[in-house]
Amino acid sequence: MSLPAADLPHLHVDREIGARLRQLRRARRLSLEELASRTGLSIGFLSQIERGLSSPTLRVLAAVADALGTAISELFPTDQRQADPTATIVRQPDRGELQLWRSGIRKQLLTPQAEGAKLNLFIVEMEPGASTGDEHYIHHGEEAGLVLSGAMLLNVENESWVMREGDSFRFLSSRPHRFANQHDGITRVLWVNCL
Repeated sequence: MSLPAADLPHLHVDREIGARLRQLRRARRLSLEELASRTGLSIGFLSQIERGLSSPTLRVLAAVADALGTAISELFPTDQRQADPTATIVRQPDRGELQLWRSGIRKQLLTPQAEGAKLNLFIVEMEPGASTGDEHYIHHGEEAGLVLSGAMLLNVENESWVMREGDSFRFLSSRPHRFANQHDGITRVLWVNCL
C-alpha cells in the first residue's frame, strides 16, 4: 500500500509519537491488552499507533495519557535538550512539539518537559478546518486558555461558544469537550493543562 506523497513528510511524526507511547507503556509494565482495556481502544489500533502506522487524535492521546497516569506532555517526543528534570526555562527553539497533522493541530510545550509535571502550558495552533473530531472526549485535570489569534469553537458538554482573540476559558477536563478552528486562517490559543 502506498501513501499519498503529501503524507510522506509526516510519517516520522507518527513514528516518534508511537515510539514514545511504547516506551511509556513498557516503563509502566503494561501490555497492549492492559492498555486497551484501560482506554477502550482496540489492541490492533494501539499497536498500529506504536508502530507509527496510525496517527492518533488528541482524544486518543488524552485517553492513553490517562491510562498511563501521566500528562499529555509526557507523550511529546523527548529531546535531549529538555532531559533535565530540574529545568526552569525553555528557550523558543527548544520547545517540545506534538504534531497531530491529520487533525491539523500542533501543540508546542512552553514549560520544561518533566516526568510527573502537574502544570503544562502550550501554544495550540489549528489549521483551517482543524478539529479534535466530532466526538467529545474527557481526561483527568483542568484546563484554561486564551485565544491569541483567530477564532475557536469550544464545546463543553451541551454548550458551545465561538471564542475570538482575547476571549478566555476554564473547565474541568472531566467534562466532555471538543474544539475546532472557526477561522479561515490559523487559530492560536495559549492553553494550560493541570492534573
